[in-house]
Amino acid sequence: MTASHPLPCIAIAGPTASGKTAAALALSERLAQRWQKTEIISVDSALVYKSMDIGTAKPTAAELAAVPHHLIDIIDPLQSYSAAEFVRDTQTRVDDIRSRNAIPLLVGGTMLYFKALMDGLDDMPAADPEVRTMLDAQAAERGWPAMHAKLAEVDPVTAARLAPGDSQRIQRALEVWHVSGKPLSSFHTTKNKAGPAVQMGLTALFSLEPEDRKWLHQRIAQRFDLMLQQGFLDEVRQLRTRGDLHLDLPSMRCVGYRQAWEELDWQEQHNQSEINLQLLREKGIAATRQLAKRQITWLRSMPQRRAIACDAADAQQQLLDAAMAVIDAAQQAAR
Repeated sequence: MTASHPLPCIAIAGPTASGKTAAALALSERLAQRWQKTEIISVDSALVYKSMDIGTAKPTAAELAAVPHHLIDIIDPLQSYSAAEFVRDTQTRVDDIRSRNAIPLLVGGTMLYFKALMDGLDDMPAADPEVRTMLDAQAAERGWPAMHAKLAEVDPVTAARLAPGDSQRIQRALEVWHVSGKPLSSFHTTKNKAGPAVQMGLTALFSLEPEDRKWLHQRIAQRFDLMLQQGFLDEVRQLRTRGDLHLDLPSMRCVGYRQAWEELDWQEQHNQSEINLQLLREKGIAATRQLAKRQITWLRSMPQRRAIACDAADAQQQLLDAAMAVIDAAQQAAR
């Protein structure tokens, strides 16, 4: 991966709770000491939603003020946001950031977005309402785990990276197979052309990955506990009062939100005065662990990445040193 622009573009990826935001802010601070401006582009499919702050671990007001951020709070939870839209918006913002003589930092954990940047997106079949209706009927009869098992028969690659309850993505994968006769995974294998990342001059992709999963699991639990303390349940209750949101929306299927929504549904249906916080905590942490496992699997399929052990005592320093060396080399080569 090489830079094609005097101002390099750096990406920092990693599973949830691996320290990406802190690392990006530290890198921005280091560069600011050299009078080099930076701006951060969020690579996170949950941070795009407005009014979803606590459960997405959105950067704080102070963090947002310290460094300009992009692709955060750009759509309503009722709307959807695709990988193709992300690529388009990112390309535009990278150009805009460079026009301000700043270095773009792409930071986040939505691996489909990173994959779309690295490999590009092939033209997939459009949505087919009749096929979706058929799949919904089958799911209502058999359940989504059974639909996931069916997907594993026709597209084992896609099924391996999806949770059995991920109805939205399972439905889309089965829809593509029914419409085209080809697995969804076959549309993500383009290797004969430069992806958007090369076109925009992405200089390096650093990946924060734990050597010890227990370290990451502990951080995930601590983060979920902090979210609960900060009022995560009240945030979900406020979203429910709108009346137009439901669990079939991508926003409400975000990890944590789905589990909280389901527990609040159960509370209402059973006329309970209080929610079972311990059960919610267990479900939320378990779902986040599953997400982190899928994120790590995606990362390990990306040969372009430079892995850094995020559980090392000097992990952030390692990333800063490596990123600064890449930035210095790119700027020297451009002279």
